[in-house]
Amino acid sequence: MTSQYGRQGRPDQYGRYDELRAQLDTLTTEAFRPELAEIDTLPTLDIARLMNGEDTTVPAAVAAQLPRIAAAIDGIAERMARGGRLIYAGAGTAGRLGILDASECPPTFNTDADDVIGLIAGGPGAMVTSVEGAEDSRELAAADLTATKLTASDSVVGISASGRTPYAIGAVEHARSLGALTIGLSCNAGSALAAAADHGIEVVVGPELLTGSTRLKAGTAQKLVLNMLSTITMIRLGKTYGNLMVDVRASNEKLRARSRRIVSLATGASDERIETALAATDGEVKPAILTILGSVDGPTAATLLADSQGHLRAALRAARTTTDTTTDTTTDTTTDTD
Repeated sequence: MTSQYGRQGRPDQYGRYDELRAQLDTLTTEAFRPELAEIDTLPTLDIARLMNGEDTTVPAAVAAQLPRIAAAIDGIAERMARGGRLIYAGAGTAGRLGILDASECPPTFNTDADDVIGLIAGGPGAMVTSVEGAEDSRELAAADLTATKLTASDSVVGISASGRTPYAIGAVEHARSLGALTIGLSCNAGSALAAAADHGIEVVVGPELLTGSTRLKAGTAQKLVLNMLSTITMIRLGKTYGNLMVDVRASNEKLRARSRRIVSLATGASDERIETALAATDGEVKPAILTILGSVDGPTAATLLADSQGHLRAALRAARTTTDTTTDTTTDTTTDTD
């Protein structure tokens, strides 16, 4: 019978805890800050100022990783243009941030529900309740990705503040073994997660105000990077026209009002013309803009957008070329007749 005790007479679990503690001692995100040891004795306003000052350091840490972030985005966009998906995988706060970013893509960019997916260790219930031990399983990450029918066309972003979370590392390792593009987002330098991925993004924000509470600066940094990954990818995919959300899904009154405002900002057209354009395109903003700026009807706008893979600027060029050609032909015919 195997003993439950180690060589020094201590239960094996203590050996595992000692190993984990030794790992945590090496992480910047877990470092103790003696200068804040009496923060609980300070006035509330002073604590708020300290916390606000900490947050102001995050953008600079993100800026240091911009070349790596941009390279990852180009890789994601290239695969999504070929029908691939963007999948986030993380545990705890990291997993919740991934799900938050994914859930905002359909209303903002009119993506399908499975174009951008967020996975969290422990399943959907872990969004609101901690699922003990789920983050420690590489196998669980592989199983969750298998359930999405992962392919080599997809991109998987493992998210972990520490950069050592087995679930995030397991997701990246499994995805990479299948040929998918992999990104490892962490907040510690030299992380195992970054090393496992095609693109390692390590936003080193330093020790937290509360020792080890990585929902603070680390969480803010992760949110900023995820904002970039999804938003700039969608820009590259033609989901915007300038800085206008021309693929917005008008699913409520506020968004319907926003749709009309976007068409107005893009075209400068009258309210009456905007209503006519939206009626001709079933309320879709992008083709409505094309009907006005390109002087085409609704079906033609839909065809031009399909031919340009949804890029409005390219569709506008095609519409204007068609219009110019038609005008030239008409002029030539009239001249010949004369």
